[in-house]
Amino acid sequence: MRVFGLVGTSGSGKTTLLEKLIAEFTRRGLRVNAIKHSHHDIQLEPPDKDSARFRAAGAAEVMVVSPYRYAIVHELRDEAEPDIAQQLARLAPADLTLLEGFRKSAFPKLEVWREANGKPPRFLQFDDIIVLVTEDTPPVATDIARFGLEQISEIADFIAQHAVDYPQ
Repeated sequence: MRVFGLVGTSGSGKTTLLEKLIAEFTRRGLRVNAIKHSHHDIQLEPPDKDSARFRAAGAAEVMVVSPYRYAIVHELRDEAEPDIAQQLARLAPADLTLLEGFRKSAFPKLEVWREANGKPPRFLQFDDIIVLVTEDTPPVATDIARFGLEQISEIADFIAQHAVDYPQ
């Protein structure tokens, strides 16, 4: 499974960029999966819906199926959060899986950075951040690749060249 990651602080534009990249890769004929990591509880359905009621009653997994899509909600009651390899194993095969978050995990990543967020860029701490996507000037000189937020085709080309099989 070929993977590439996107990281950045909240409000930096990661999700918007990821959405545009998925559309670009899909336009190119690739099948793309995405995994978004969240530090918050995930509410996928209103609490009064049948599937939420099944989970509340104690079901370990609930699958919701329609003619348009399906979803599996797995409760992590006494289990650790699955690692990336376990998460990837649950997905259908794809040409590329884009991972949002997971800044401490070992695979190549781009960072979306905005000076207005008031935080230093993370590429200063993590060697596997190999490209910076920003409209701002980084606070330190760097030789990592750099693109503007609207250079979607160029960013997609870079990702296609640098995505890796996971695990490596």
